[in-house]
Amino acid sequence: MARIALVDDDRNILTSVSMTLEAEGFDVETYNDGQSALDAFNRKLPDLGVFDIKMPRMDGMDLLQRLRTKSQMPVIFLTSKDDEIDELMGLRMGADDYVRKPFSQRLLVERIRSILRRQDAIASDAAGAPEETTVLDRGDLQMDPLRHAVTWKGRDVTLTVTEFLLLQALAQRPGFVKSRDQLMDVAYDEQVYVDDRTIDSHIKRLRKKMRSVDNEFSAIETLYGIGYRYNEE
Repeated sequence: MARIALVDDDRNILTSVSMTLEAEGFDVETYNDGQSALDAFNRKLPDLGVFDIKMPRMDGMDLLQRLRTKSQMPVIFLTSKDDEIDELMGLRMGADDYVRKPFSQRLLVERIRSILRRQDAIASDAAGAPEETTVLDRGDLQMDPLRHAVTWKGRDVTLTVTEFLLLQALAQRPGFVKSRDQLMDVAYDEQVYVDDRTIDSHIKRLRKKMRSVDNEFSAIETLYGIGYRYNEE
């Protein structure tokens, strides 16, 4: 049973969404501000978090930023209908997905299940492969799905589930172009639609993390209007 942390200062949302998630078989923890959630996460992390952005004491952005210093736990943001800037900022800070308010609770359940399935798939694929073939080696890049570990020039790079899947998809076939639609298929279930800017934001975040260990990193190339390509260095 996956443990979901629901963080929102709207008690109606906490009550209704937690009831829906529990009916779907999830174990739900609720918090009405970011600081209370962070205190609980310091004791034990859930499997996934659903954070509202605008909250008292500590908002969702600040909560995510503090969480990312120690964990890549998947996070979905709840955003207001017109807050495109918040959505992009959240993705670039390391959120895995977002759902706009007012939202369908069925959609939120599907987004949660999608991320958890992707996380399980990484581990399952690696566990089912021979040990000597699990590590993807592309020169300066090594990716170990079994341990969800990435190194670049021997230095560790910590990636979210979405970032890991996108980098893996690109690096598996160096020199070949992956369209945004193809990358969407890799990172999201077929029933979950995301637009181009979501993929672009994840790629920007991925590049930023790689450049944090090597400011000359340029292996991910943008082909404007087409997609992205990994060039083995």
